[in-house]
Amino acid sequence: MNTRGRFISLEGGEGAGKSTQARLIAEELRARGLEVVVTREPGGSEGAEAIRALLLQGAQGRWSVRSEALLFAAARADHIEKTIAPAIRSGAWVICDRYIDSSRAYQGLAGGIDDAEILALHAFGAGGLLPDRTFVLEVPVEQGRARAENRDGAAADRFAARGDNFHADVAAAFRRFASNDPGRFRIVDAVASPQSITQALLDGLADLLPTVA
Repeated sequence: MNTRGRFISLEGGEGAGKSTQARLIAEELRARGLEVVVTREPGGSEGAEAIRALLLQGAQGRWSVRSEALLFAAARADHIEKTIAPAIRSGAWVICDRYIDSSRAYQGLAGGIDDAEILALHAFGAGGLLPDRTFVLEVPVEQGRARAENRDGAAADRFAARGDNFHADVAAAFRRFASNDPGRFRIVDAVASPQSITQALLDGLADLLPTVA
């Protein structure tokens, strides 16, 4: 009997299709008989969703980068306590649309905060919990921006509205994380068809999936 679930995060720049793939991979895992919880950051719990609205809405200069880092850390702490940790303990697989590596990329390498400071906040607020596997969905910055601008006809949030140079720095940060930690990270071409991307995700989970007797 599986007494501990798995924790999977999907990372990448704007318009990479993380939300779509979180849904599709969850469907595939449920079809294999696994219990799956799909969640997101910022958000995923009542308190974290309230912080999400503060973070994503308003002018780009609403918060300093350090204020953003603190707000994300607070949201993540509540998210883990209320949603992620209980699900993992119950044996469920958790699929999270963004997690700590987004803070490391957006507020850290692209925002100018030292990575060690971001991880120190994570250690305090979230006990340093890291995913079993992190997928970075890669898409060219220009294509991702176009996708984000056309998404549901919605106005870009504070992060999506930032310039291409910022988002290029974010993409470079994710690639650096993957290079430094190949055991946890897998890079996936997000320009491919949704079905091809989902298959790549499943292939990247092969070593974590339970074997069928």
